[in-house]
Amino acid sequence: MTERHFILETADPMAFYGVENANLRLIRSLCPKLRIMARDNVIKVLADEEEMARFEDIFTALEAICSKRNMLREEDVIEVVQGHGIQPDPDDIIVYSIGGKPIVARTENQKLMITAFQSSDMVFVTGPAGSGKTYTAIALAVKALKNRQMRKIILSRPAVEAGEKLGFLPGDMKDKVDPYLQPLYDALQDMIPAGKLQEYLDTNVIQIAPLAFMRGRTLNDAVVILDEAQNTTKAQLKMFLTRMGMNTKMIVTGDYTQIDLPSSQRSGLIDAMHILKGISGISFIAMDKRDIVRHKLVTRIVEAYERDERQNVGKSEDRKNSAESSKPESKE
Repeated sequence: MTERHFILETADPMAFYGVENANLRLIRSLCPKLRIMARDNVIKVLADEEEMARFEDIFTALEAICSKRNMLREEDVIEVVQGHGIQPDPDDIIVYSIGGKPIVARTENQKLMITAFQSSDMVFVTGPAGSGKTYTAIALAVKALKNRQMRKIILSRPAVEAGEKLGFLPGDMKDKVDPYLQPLYDALQDMIPAGKLQEYLDTNVIQIAPLAFMRGRTLNDAVVILDEAQNTTKAQLKMFLTRMGMNTKMIVTGDYTQIDLPSSQRSGLIDAMHILKGISGISFIAMDKRDIVRHKLVTRIVEAYERDERQNVGKSEDRKNSAESSKPESKE
């Protein structure tokens, strides 16, 4: 193994590493044969001579892009790394996109999610928007289908109404519920060619339906994914989980900060996380803002809402304490 230090001379380290070191984590995941450590403007790399020579070209190209644009995008990292012949370890690749791009776990928690899926029959994954919960889950399901480990993929979401009633939306039932399920279609379209995807949908190899359509079914030989589970009630989530049949794996994803249920209803996901804790065969993965792999603004938006929530909690406590102190003392 050879050790070398690469110094960022023309590019800003913060821009090069990305928000929450997202670019650095992506480089590590795309270059699994390298040990990469960074501090300030110095990147220390351990690798054999051939890999080190490739990384030198990658580093030079990425620094030039970052210096010119004052930023480094995820797309730039992927394009440069793959253009220099370094591919992810085959064991790290979940599936390939229809464009031939390898879909891999980009963060440590996403890797934990993959490990949990392999070792458990039911996996709960919580985390903020953009942390890759749904996308990674669907990639795992597509891989299981392609490897013939499962015969079906079943994807579901609760159709929580936000302003418009389903009955007033135009079209038949499919037209009414499809807007709720569009994110699931989007992920599938990234991984399965259009003609093959339509064939799977027509033959029910892949089924996409709102949660209400799961009642009364037993789901065998399938990867079953429930997305946006924070918008289920306790009874709905219990109904869904008990649909599990033989040779089936379930992935339940949700985000506690985006509950759209009426204030009088408690999220079934919150209850399930407590009720099912410690049961053998069920894994729990908690993602956070460090796992966000969308535009860097998404991380900033999540952080801003977290700050606002903390401030509101503090103000509420202050008002409560003020009210308590202003109460007249009771006379005996």
